[in-house]
This record gives sequence, structure tokens and C-alpha cells, in this order.
Amino acid sequence: MSHTSDQTSGTDRDPRYGFAGGARPHAYDPVTQPEYFEGVLSRRLVAFCVDVVMILGPIVGLAVFIFVFGVVTLSLGWMLFPLLGPAFVIWAIAYNALTLGSPASATLGMRLVDIEMRTWYGAPCYSLLGAVHAVLFWVSVSALTPLVLLVPLFNDRRRLLHDFLAGTVVVNSPQRAALLRRKV
Repeated sequence: MSHTSDQTSGTDRDPRYGFAGGARPHAYDPVTQPEYFEGVLSRRLVAFCVDVVMILGPIVGLAVFIFVFGVVTLSLGWMLFPLLGPAFVIWAIAYNALTLGSPASATLGMRLVDIEMRTWYGAPCYSLLGAVHAVLFWVSVSALTPLVLLVPLFNDRRRLLHDFLAGTVVVNSPQRAALLRRKV
């Protein structure tokens, strides 16, 4: 990140963002831009259900394959069943990394319901952040359920605990936000 010095104030100014010291303001203000947050929690729930199917589908298919393979090989193929756990973890993280790191910054479920993930300052999501977000989700839900589900009820941006930890925010897509803006 290159910084240029602002001669008049003596502060570092990032020319890409136009503010001092590399500090970035929060994007998507819930007070002035409520259309970005309207209905996001319910849409996230639907997106989560779709994503669970997208993640579990191939794993169930693999389990069926291993079962049939075990029958054909007279139970020798069943020794592959212990690989299902690691395959699930790898596939779940890869799915989130690849879909959230795509230009849409959204999983397939999120695209279906017109929401997307952004960094807290508004930049698109990237693959590493998508993978970290998935890991933080599963760790926080495993350790703090159901308390983790109460967090979005107490903040204006409707961020979950793992969103705070990853530095992300889930908002309506620009197209949906524009549609909601026109309705008001």
C-alpha cells in the first residue's frame, strides 16, 4: 500500500481512499443506508440452508460411492469411510473460499437471495477471508450456540460474532438495495 504525504496537514493520506493514516471508515451506514440491511438476517438463514445442501450433497454422494465400492470389494472399500470427515472439512472450507472469493463475493446460497459479503470498509471479499470466515463460523457456533445467534439482534449492521472477528459485513446486493431504495 503506497502512501503519499499530505503537505498541508502533515498527515499520511492514502490516495485510493482519500483519508488519513490508512484508516478506513465503516461502509454501509445502517442509519443513512438502511436498504443494505433490510431483511438480511432472514435471507442469510435461507442462504445458509442452500449452502448446507451444496456442501453436504457431494459428501453424501461420496459416502454412497464408498458404500457401493465396499460392497463390490467385499468390504475392503469401507476402509475409506474415515476419509469422509477430512473430506467434509476440506470441501466446506474450499466451497466458502472459492465462492466468497469470487467476483460476486457471495456463496451460491447468498447469490440466490441477493446478499453478498464485504469487508467492514466495503471492499469485496477474497478467498482467504472466505476460508477464515467459514472456520470462525463453525468454531463460534460450536463453542457458543445458541448465544452466537443473539449477537445480530444487538447491532445495527446485523453482524454475527464471526463477522466481527473476520471483519466482514453481509449486505443486500447493490441491485436489491437499489430496488428497496425505490420502494421507500
